[in-house]
Formats: sequence, C-alpha cells, structure tokens
Amino acid sequence: MLVGSSTGDDAGVYRISDELALVHTVDFFTPIVDDPYLFGQISAANSVSDIYAMGAEPISALNMLCFPEKQLDEEGMRLILQGGADKMREAGVVILGGHSIKDNELKYGLAVTGKIHPDKIIENNGLRPGDRLLLTKPIGTGILSTALKNDQLNGSDLDEIITSMLTLNRIPSQVMQKYDVSACTDITGFGLVGHIHEMVQRKNVDVVLQMERIPVFEKAREFAEQTVNIPGGTISNYKFCEDCFDAGAVESWNMSLLFDPQTSGGLCIAVSEKDSKLFPKAVKGYPFPIVEIGRVQPGSGKIIIR
Repeated sequence: MLVGSSTGDDAGVYRISDELALVHTVDFFTPIVDDPYLFGQISAANSVSDIYAMGAEPISALNMLCFPEKQLDEEGMRLILQGGADKMREAGVVILGGHSIKDNELKYGLAVTGKIHPDKIIENNGLRPGDRLLLTKPIGTGILSTALKNDQLNGSDLDEIITSMLTLNRIPSQVMQKYDVSACTDITGFGLVGHIHEMVQRKNVDVVLQMERIPVFEKAREFAEQTVNIPGGTISNYKFCEDCFDAGAVESWNMSLLFDPQTSGGLCIAVSEKDSKLFPKAVKGYPFPIVEIGRVQPGSGKIIIR
C-alpha cells in the first residue's frame, strides 16, 4: 500500500511493481437532476475525478446502483446505466460489471480503478511554501443544484452547471505530469475550503486565498448574497473547518460559496510559482479557464481568505 485512508487522500494506491501502481476510488450519490441519463453521466464524471486528482489514468470501473423498485422502472435504470457507460467510454474506461440492490432511495456511482507509475503519484498534502494554487472549474454547483430542486433555476444558468458537472478533469490531470506540481485534490462534497483544509493538514504551511480571484457561477453568487438555496452540507462543512480559517474582512455571505458542496467539481492544483504561469496556457481543449486563486506560505495549517 502506497497511499491509504490515513492521509485523507482522494484515492488509495497499491503498488503492483516498480513500474506500476493501481489507484482505487469509489463514489455514489442521490440524483441532483431529474433526467436519469444526465444523472448517470454526472455521477460517472464525479466518480472518476479522484483518479484524475492523483494524476492517474482511469482504466476500469464497477457500477453501483441502489434503486426504489416502485419509483424507478427498468427504462429509468437503463438510462442511468447508459449515461454512466457513455461518460466512462469518453474517459477511456471499461465497465466490467457491478452490483445493484433494492433501496428506499435512488443512488448511483462507480468504483473506479486507475493506473500510474509509483514515482508519479500526486497526493493532496505535498504543499510547499511559494506554490500557487490553480482551480480548474468555477464553484457554486451545490447552491445551483438546490435552486434547481426548488424550481428557481433554468435556461443558461442550468446549462452552465450541467456543462461543468459533465466535464471530465482528464485534460488538466494529464497536463499535471508535465509541470512542477506538488499536490492536487478535486473539489467535491467538502467544498473549496474543506478540501484545501485537507491539503494543509499536517503541514507547516498556510494557504492564502484571494476571494476576488476564485471563479464562481454568477447565479450562485446572487443566491449566496441573498442567502437562499444554501445546501445543508454547507453548514456541516463550515462547522468542520471553523477553527482552521481566517476570513478577515471578507463579507460573510461568501462563506456559502467557499463551503458549498460541489458535484463533479474541478481540480485544485498546487504548482511552483515558475510553472504557475505556464500551466494554464498548456491546457488545451478544456472549456474553463485555469485560474490562480491563492498561494502557499510558511505557517501552521491555516487557510487565510482575503
């Protein structure tokens, strides 16, 4: 075992040989959209993201489906699985099979396996003073998904978050191996600050975030400012991290964005100052700009938001 659960990393890693290690992860959740095919695609993109966060190449997966027999017919199940299969095919992943059970609540996801050279694993806790943090997608999908459930989201705002959640982190993950990257994590259920907190734990560093640089879906910013459509997970994330950050004079409503639980969010990549300007220009064919949101400095494991 090269990486296990004790580090709080994105996936586990098992060495096969001096040239090969396998990366394992699993994730599943309840629907955040009504369309079963879209749900399958989004869940698959989310499930494979931890493999990309380690800098690995995903190769195979197993489906996991929990279904309420009286509410979900065979066609609904087929569309969910088809969505997952199509997104995994886009990722170059073979689905080997899986398991389904009857449950009171619909859930779907995948256990994904990737491969990587043992010397090229990118963990989430290698931050170095002087590193710059890059973010590959805007935040705010939790707020906007809640707005969708409350029938307060439609049109271009809906298209925007669907595009984000369907976008694989494959391209920036592949680019990571070409630059001086010290750490990476994907931004999902713990929110941006929650996942950065995992990066600074057990390290003699602080992270300084520049609030105005963090990309946010504009409609999510509006809802946050109005304190509406805030997911319940936001409060849990805030309480978990309330002793680890200093927000200074940042307006309080921004906390709803910083702790917003993301679905199929972007990668947060720590790269040397020298390469921080080169990395975004090297990411071609990716639908979102790669944005520098902060820096790493000597410290005691704090997140400083300015």
